[in-house]
Amino acid sequence: MLPIDAGATLLPIARASIAGALGLHMVAQMDAPWLQEPGASFVTLTQNGGLRGCIGTLEVRQTLLADVQNNALAAAFHDPRFAPLTAQELEATDIEVSVLSALLPLQFGSEADALSQLRPGTDGVVFTFGHHRSTFLPQVWEQLPDPKTFMAHLKRKAGLAPDFWADGITLQRYTVTKWTEPGNRTSHAS
Repeated sequence: MLPIDAGATLLPIARASIAGALGLHMVAQMDAPWLQEPGASFVTLTQNGGLRGCIGTLEVRQTLLADVQNNALAAAFHDPRFAPLTAQELEATDIEVSVLSALLPLQFGSEADALSQLRPGTDGVVFTFGHHRSTFLPQVWEQLPDPKTFMAHLKRKAGLAPDFWADGITLQRYTVTKWTEPGNRTSHAS
């Protein structure tokens, strides 16, 4: 269980990880015991309200501290949609850290059934079909509030046609607790 003020620790850790990789010195508190608990996170970078990088993990593989540090570096320097972040850009970059709940499978008989079970604004969704896989954090509902449109974009992100549907598709949902600089906290309950 994360403390209510976890963002005050996680956001500086993400920023210090990126700063360190750019040769800049920044200090962050990393000794809170809960940082050593297993955790899955996404780190999102924005500039002037536009996406600048977003990388994360869906399943727990390491401590929350290591996960946030690694995802901050990956979002800044290894998101294939963007050039690596530069030291000159860092000050103009806002950071968001999302900590994920466990993935829960969705049971459905059709696409319409699946769409009816989605909770706009609350659910992050993992779409899987064979080797095609994609996810959207719950924050994506802000741009795609209609479940059908949300799913179409999720399928396109997985490399499939927006109207694709077949037996063998699996969907999982999750929620996040997120913190955005300069310390705004938004929580989504499971």
